[in-house]
Amino acid sequence: MGVAEFLKDTVDSFLGGRGKSSITVPVMDGPLQPNDALEHAAVAIEVPGIDNLIARGDGLLVSSGNRVLRVADGQAKVELEFPSEVMSMAVRGDGVLAVGLDGVGLLLCGADGNQKKVEQIDDIRLTCPTAMTFDAAGALHVCNGSATTGARDWPRDLLEIGRSGAVVRMDPETGSGAVLATGLAYPSGICITGTGDVVVSEAWRHRLVRLSSGAAGEPVPVLEDLPAYPGRIARSSAGGYWLAAFAVRSQLQEFVLREHSYRRQMMAEVSPEYWIAPALSSGHSFMEPLQAGGVIRLGIHKPWAPTRSYGLVVELDGDFVPLASAHSRAGGRHHGVTSLVETDGQLLVTAKGAGRLLTLQTNAFRHSLGKAGRRTAP
Repeated sequence: MGVAEFLKDTVDSFLGGRGKSSITVPVMDGPLQPNDALEHAAVAIEVPGIDNLIARGDGLLVSSGNRVLRVADGQAKVELEFPSEVMSMAVRGDGVLAVGLDGVGLLLCGADGNQKKVEQIDDIRLTCPTAMTFDAAGALHVCNGSATTGARDWPRDLLEIGRSGAVVRMDPETGSGAVLATGLAYPSGICITGTGDVVVSEAWRHRLVRLSSGAAGEPVPVLEDLPAYPGRIARSSAGGYWLAAFAVRSQLQEFVLREHSYRRQMMAEVSPEYWIAPALSSGHSFMEPLQAGGVIRLGIHKPWAPTRSYGLVVELDGDFVPLASAHSRAGGRHHGVTSLVETDGQLLVTAKGAGRLLTLQTNAFRHSLGKAGRRTAP
């Protein structure tokens, strides 16, 4: 940070409400206009803690805790178990399965049953592998969300203003690799573009950034100032991308992030489940933080009420411009969207907060939601 930028941030902080000290959150409008499409999506299966979702030649794989399950005929059967929680998965064309384990690193599982463990690339310890993908040449690209927190502790990284995330590329055969970016604010999703560039979701900065696939360099924003915390990214059949947002921003949350003394005291004295922080699901306890606008009155929970958890899927075009979205709003169940994949004209979505695998018809999604959204982009 230069001297001029430091002085500007100091003045903005003193005056309040300006620059990085602003607590405003972009409104959901245009292609992000709220609806109930995700809340009304068909439920394919229910699996507590369902998370990562990938398509393999013999079917779909999902994770739940420390297990990998294969989904077929409306049932999920355990295929693999590990000593630690599965944080991410990716599959290569030849069947090699990469599994990211909380606090452990990566396991490369071959079709012959052999496993290879990778704990570190250069000086990056892969203890928080939030997302990964293979490129066309078979190299594995991995997001390490944080150097200090793990699978269940991600709200702490947000409240600690975490900037310790990294993205690495590795050769699965040799285990060698390179660091593409460091100092990221919880990278939580990754995809490879048609030109070979790497695009990453930087959750705590509410944006998508482009990285050079060759070597480390400065990230270039491709989509900024989202009203939600972006997560995993999947390719769409239309030439664009699907983006999962695991939680939404709020003015209360932005305010807490800027009140450093209060934030530190809250983290020291209050149980983590009751912090003012986003969550994958909410409404389980009267002790959860609640804004007045979210109070149930006359038995009605307004869908536009402020909420700790939310469900959001966004369709992006090939230039990462939002086209349409599907929502599960305040009072809904299908919150905490963590993973998605398109197959056979269907968009499959994991709502981890609800423990459900959801199904949306992509044609209906684009027809019913895309027309209004294509008029403007945020």
